[in-house]
Amino acid sequence: MSTLRFRWLALVGVLAGLAGWLANWLATRNGYGTPTLPLTSLVTTAVILGITLVFGRRVLRWRNGNRDRPLDPILATRTLVLAQACAYAGALSLGWHAGILVDQVALLAVRSTTAPLWGSVALMVGGILMIVVGLVVESFCRLPPDDDGTGAPGSIEGEYA
Repeated sequence: MSTLRFRWLALVGVLAGLAGWLANWLATRNGYGTPTLPLTSLVTTAVILGITLVFGRRVLRWRNGNRDRPLDPILATRTLVLAQACAYAGALSLGWHAGILVDQVALLAVRSTTAPLWGSVALMVGGILMIVVGLVVESFCRLPPDDDGTGAPGSIEGEYA
């Protein structure tokens, strides 16, 4: 399995930002509300981050030598996939709400409230946290260069647990 590429994360973020800006531009100019997630979605984001960190911590403990019982390879693979999905979802959320924020800043002069602005900022912070946790947990799943997962010395560089 390949590692996360910053270029792909950036591309997802930029495309989502353009889509978010366009969706907000169309919605606000046609009398609809701002197409942001509700702030309660930050609770779901926190739960996802917590689950990702718990599974990542299990893999990290095994990787750092706590091998009193074998690590389930399916669990390790699912943890890696969860970490990468978390990072991509964070890039998507960050980009979408950044695009909305850009359009909302332009509307500050005609708006009576700044609630959509602060909501977008809060959800952008949630997206940044998802990217960071995804990258950190992905690094937890990486085997050291001299470890092949069996405890014997090896030379598998960049392999995942």
